[in-house]
Amino acid sequence: QVQLVESGGGLVQAGGSLRLSCAASGRTFSDRAMGWFRQDLGKEREFVAAISWSGGRTNYADLVKGRFSISRDNVLNVVYLQMNNLKPEDTAVYRCAGARTHLMTTDPLAYSDWGQGTQVTVSS
Repeated sequence: QVQLVESGGGLVQAGGSLRLSCAASGRTFSDRAMGWFRQDLGKEREFVAAISWSGGRTNYADLVKGRFSISRDNVLNVVYLQMNNLKPEDTAVYRCAGARTHLMTTDPLAYSDWGQGTQVTVSS
């Protein structure tokens, strides 16, 4: 099992930027795909971004394409989510997740390890 701890959330004005980090410890991290999901109060959990085990491939939800960027450092065991041009509708709790395999996926059921989340609030 991998322990995941997110950081970097906060309050930002629309148009601003935040960089989320997800530190992993425990089980091997570098052979698994990783993802970011978000959920706001009263809404369904939604996929944000995913990255392959090597970092060579990425995938983004249409709502964040061109604004968010996912990356990883397999030496430091950290996954990042750079969020630019934030909008009020990006407000949510953001959670990173470790996939069961090296396969990159948007399906939350394919992820076995989850962090507690970090709150991102974007004011208009």
